[in-house]
Amino acid sequence: MRSVLITGASTGIGRAAALRMDGAGWRVFAGVRREEDGAALREAASERLVPVMLDVTDAGQIAAAVETVASEAGEAGLDGLVNNAGIAVLSPLETIPIEDFRRQIEVNLTAQVAVTQAVLPLIRQATGRIVFVSSIGGRMALPFGAPYHASKFGIEAVADCLRQELRPWGIDVAVIEPGSIDTPIWERGERTADSVSERAHNSQEELYGETIARFRVAVRRTADRGISPDKVAKSISHALTARRPRTRYLVGIDARAQALGRRLLPDRAFDALVARVMRL
Repeated sequence: MRSVLITGASTGIGRAAALRMDGAGWRVFAGVRREEDGAALREAASERLVPVMLDVTDAGQIAAAVETVASEAGEAGLDGLVNNAGIAVLSPLETIPIEDFRRQIEVNLTAQVAVTQAVLPLIRQATGRIVFVSSIGGRMALPFGAPYHASKFGIEAVADCLRQELRPWGIDVAVIEPGSIDTPIWERGERTADSVSERAHNSQEELYGETIARFRVAVRRTADRGISPDKVAKSISHALTARRPRTRYLVGIDARAQALGRRLLPDRAFDALVARVMRL
C-alpha cells in the first residue's frame, strides 16, 4: 500500500487531498493541529487514514510525526510528501511589524524545508515524490501581499533546487500553483490582517487606510470566485501518481490568465493593470 504525508490537512486543500488519496487506496498520514480536526477526517475517510498532530513550526511535533510515519510505513518508506500547511499575512510592507513578516516566512517557507528534511530519508526508501503547494502568488506579486508572495516565491526556488538535487535518486518534485480557491484561508487571512493592523506602525492608517479598504473589497471579490479545493487535490493526485508528473501545475482559469499576463506584460504595464482591476 502506498503512503503519503499531507501537512495542513484540517481544512481546504489539505483536507481535499487527504480524502482524495484515501479514496484512491493510499495510506494517508494527515497532519492536523487539533484533535477534533483529526477525528472529523477519520469520520469522512477510511480506516487507512491516520491523523498526526503536526504544527509544522514545532520541531518536536515534526520528529514525532516522522516517527509515527516510519513505524507505520516500515521498510517500504513513504511514497509522497505534500507540503500544504500555510497562512496568509497581508499588510503594507512599510508598516508591517517585522515579527509578523518573520512568522509568514517561518510557516510558509522555513517550516516546509524542515518537514522535507525530516521526511526525506523515508521518501528516499520508497523513491517517493515531494509536492509543494505554492500559489499563482509564487509567480506574480500584488500590493499588500509582500510577506505572502515572498514565502511563495521562496517555495518556487526551494522546489527548483530540490528537484535538481534529488534527480540522481529519481525523486520527483512538483509545485502546485492554484489561483483563487474556496477555502477558509480567506477568512483567516482577513482576521490575521486585522490583527497585524492593530500592531502596525501608527502611520499606516494615514498612509494606506483608504487603499487598504479598496484592496480588501478586491480580495473579497476574488474569494467569491474561488473554485473547489477538489480541483487542486486532483492536481496533487496527478503529481503523486502520474508516470511522468509535471514540475508545475497551474490550477484554475484565473491562475493561467494571470501567469500569461505577467509573462507578457512589462512591469509598469502590469502594475497599471493591477491598479485598474483592483481599483487601487
